[in-house]
Amino acid sequence: MHRFFVSLSDIGADLIRLSQEDSAHIRALRLRPSESFVVCDGDGSDYICHLGKHDGGSVAEIIKAVPSLGEPSFDCTVFIAFSKGAKLDIAVQKSVELGACRIILFPSERGEKADVKKMTRLQRIALEAAKQSGRGIIPAVTAEDTFISAVEHAALFDFPLFLYECESKTTLRDALSGYSVRQSVSILTGPEGGFTDREADDAKSSGMTAVMLSKRILRCETAPIAALAAVMYHTGNL
Repeated sequence: MHRFFVSLSDIGADLIRLSQEDSAHIRALRLRPSESFVVCDGDGSDYICHLGKHDGGSVAEIIKAVPSLGEPSFDCTVFIAFSKGAKLDIAVQKSVELGACRIILFPSERGEKADVKKMTRLQRIALEAAKQSGRGIIPAVTAEDTFISAVEHAALFDFPLFLYECESKTTLRDALSGYSVRQSVSILTGPEGGFTDREADDAKSSGMTAVMLSKRILRCETAPIAALAAVMYHTGNL
């Protein structure tokens, strides 16, 4: 079914107020009054609806409310280094599809500088990915100002994973063997060219666990997707 997101303030006892953009989209889809679609409150609840008979299609009539089934059983946040071109678009889109609760971007020595102009587009990509994949929330896409602030933030999670291409002892599988149910997880991945020695030392000293994701070198847009998929599979969320 087609999926739309609204704020909690737009939801009444029997009706949901739709935005002009969503109303126009519904008209373009030529949905019949008998056809069902989903409106999500962005807080974990889905509303199965029919198109309202009044107000020119700007309201949805609630048939029933159900919990969103597309949310993982734990909080997993992905920290991704700024990169060139469409690489961030891909990483953000797939991270949302796989179940990331939020995506946090950060600058790094070998990566691109922070670009606030990208943030609006990336949040829109997250919205569309959330709709397509049946998510119950729209993961926020934000940015840290520095690498240090990113690793300090990531280290606050119960299970902070630092994906480091020079790590030779601890694999991601090894690390996940110590995971406890419902622990929050952070995954921090680097830019093209990888992390510098200084950045690796800063991440480790902040309390993050350095892990080797693969014996192969993955692209900067592939690494967060592969790591997140592995974590979701290990926790029974894939």
